[in-house]
Amino acid sequence: QVQVAESGGGLVQAGGSLKLSCTVSGLTFGDRPMAWFRQAPGKEREGVACISQSGRVPVYTDSVKGHFNISRDSAKSTLYLQMNSLEPEDTATYYCAVMAGTRTLCPGSWYSSLRIRTDFAYWGQGTQVTVSS
Repeated sequence: QVQVAESGGGLVQAGGSLKLSCTVSGLTFGDRPMAWFRQAPGKEREGVACISQSGRVPVYTDSVKGHFNISRDSAKSTLYLQMNSLEPEDTATYYCAVMAGTRTLCPGSWYSSLRIRTDFAYWGQGTQVTVSS
């Protein structure tokens, strides 16, 4: 049984930093891409960052490019999201997602609602990030 668990969320002031972690068990950690998504109240779930199977090719959505960093540690079966220069607009529940099948790179339009439904099979319960102004 695949288990996905996020941690590291909390309350931070604007301009601050947080590092989220996601531990994954029940599958071979290093054989597929993984991603972070977020969802704010009243809004659709949106992609934040995706990282390739090897960890060498990260991709980001424009809203976080330059101040978020995704990484993975296969020895620890853990995915990370380092968030810097946080803004109130970053307030959301952050979710870790694991692709259903094995592949090397994040697929094109990995952040789309279609990809969310069809390609990401395993999700955590989410961790809340609140940024105060």
